[in-house]
Amino acid sequence: MRRAVAVDTNVPVLANGGAEQASDDCVLACVDELVAIRASRTVLLDDHDLILTEYQRYLSHSGQPGVGDAFFKWLWDNQANTRHCRKVAITPIEVDGKGFGEFPDDPELEGFDRSDRIFVATVLSDGRAAPVVNASDTDWWNYREALERNGVTIRFLCPELME
Repeated sequence: MRRAVAVDTNVPVLANGGAEQASDDCVLACVDELVAIRASRTVLLDDHDLILTEYQRYLSHSGQPGVGDAFFKWLWDNQANTRHCRKVAITPIEVDGKGFGEFPDDPELEGFDRSDRIFVATVLSDGRAAPVVNASDTDWWNYREALERNGVTIRFLCPELME
């Protein structure tokens, strides 16, 4: 069985060379991760297509010109292929300010970036301890202890950007 992962948008964006702060090693780590995911992992997506909608804001459906765009095209083309993607039921809510029913009710996570809560909700709803892969977003680093305490594992591709 292929291991599942959730991929923060910054990973394919950096694989495209889309961030000045990213070193060549960081870009290469993102490229390598996306290649490995395509070859041997399953990507978690939400059943409301919020993650795909987020990706399409920053990546091209044509699959060009970068590796991140190619990953997005592959993901888009394979979103119904259960070997490559698993759609997970989530509960979008705005009443409580958490954004999703699956997001932890933890006061230490109140300041966590609302746009990244979809990834947390998706991995927690999946219930199989899939990691969230992150390259450059320091919010994941700043809240890592509270996230881990609530069952979310983060894989940092570019730890030098977390300082």
